[in-house]
Amino acid sequence: MDIIRVEGGHELNGSVHVSGAKNSALKLMAATLLAPGVTTLENVPNISDVHVMGKVLKRMGATIEVVDEHSLAIDTSAVDSWEAPYDLVAKMRASTAVMGPLLGRFGKAKIAMPGGCNLGARKIDMHILGLEALGVHFDTDHGYIHADASDGLVGTTVTLEFASVGATENLIMAAVRARGTTVIDNAAREPEIVDLANMLNEMGAKISGAGTPVVQIEGVDELHPVTHRVIGDRIEAGTFIVAGALMAGDEGIDVVGFNSSHLGMVLKKFELMGIDIERIVGGVRVRRAERIRPVDIQTLPFPGFPTDMQAQTMVLSALADGSSVITENIFENRFMFASELVRMGADIRIESHHAMIHGVKGFSGAQVVSPDLRGGAALVVAGLIADGYTEVSAIHHIDRGYEHFVSKLVGLGACVERATRPDSIDD
Repeated sequence: MDIIRVEGGHELNGSVHVSGAKNSALKLMAATLLAPGVTTLENVPNISDVHVMGKVLKRMGATIEVVDEHSLAIDTSAVDSWEAPYDLVAKMRASTAVMGPLLGRFGKAKIAMPGGCNLGARKIDMHILGLEALGVHFDTDHGYIHADASDGLVGTTVTLEFASVGATENLIMAAVRARGTTVIDNAAREPEIVDLANMLNEMGAKISGAGTPVVQIEGVDELHPVTHRVIGDRIEAGTFIVAGALMAGDEGIDVVGFNSSHLGMVLKKFELMGIDIERIVGGVRVRRAERIRPVDIQTLPFPGFPTDMQAQTMVLSALADGSSVITENIFENRFMFASELVRMGADIRIESHHAMIHGVKGFSGAQVVSPDLRGGAALVVAGLIADGYTEVSAIHHIDRGYEHFVSKLVGLGACVERATRPDSIDD
């Protein structure tokens, strides 16, 4: 069983370059289905979720050439299947993003019900309701969703009940091939959606308003392949900023390779917590916080505070000089991480979707289990400042979204290693 072992107390210095955004790259890979031919994606993170999405596309008939570690040439010319099978979708909920492009290209899709991190129900009701408005007929049986738009997609106005990222992306990718104009009201505004719209427009789509609550898509007859560079991963950047806030030396650490405006609310809250953050070209410089101040946070869709930064921020709050409340409004199971941080000495009480956090003087190294992607990374970061050794298991979650996480931390001066823990004789 692979683990990450951290020896706490080592100062961080230097610079770290974040990888391409996981949550953008996966949707861009799905979007290649809309343009038969070879689309090249650059700055793609080399992570397990990308490998799973690649298998989904290959199963449909695409071929993928690894140009280099971070560039993929995806040829969708021979795609002749519109099914995303259970064995792959169960590993990663983002694979449902192929539904929109399959409907746009073939007028049909067969998608297994999604899996991924155990963060809650993660229903795709809004995807279905929105696509039904475009003329898609749905049927479900044996764990699969059958979508049919054989009469053609027709543009209309769709109002989302909640600014869902996945629903917005699927609707955009279907609507680019619909007859007429589609308007998505209460659309999600995340930078990854802007990245998707930019690539689709490069392909010949006519999308306006991406990044605002109202997105308009004028349907087109065809799209063509392009070369596109994935934006930097703001969540990976935020994770390293937290590490710097805890353990950076006097000169601070530089976190680069992303657009700092994509972390606007996060950086604002961190500054209120007493963290010294300087905007530099291509990223930020963060210095260690001498004293962390308590700040209340609630997760909300962009431009609010992202749920994907909640666990990392809880590490800071658990060491603050006072009490904080973190309110989780997106995923009901996202506080599973808190019980593991308590094993390291944190004082956290969970009530419904609120976490009451009373700051402690420090953490003690312990054996902890990664409950999900962001929670696992946050436990490693907590280990950087903990007394003694921390061992984080179930790190396959971390591998889903962080490329070379251990080596990047080592490059900053952390004492971190990936190792194999022998199974217990009782197992």
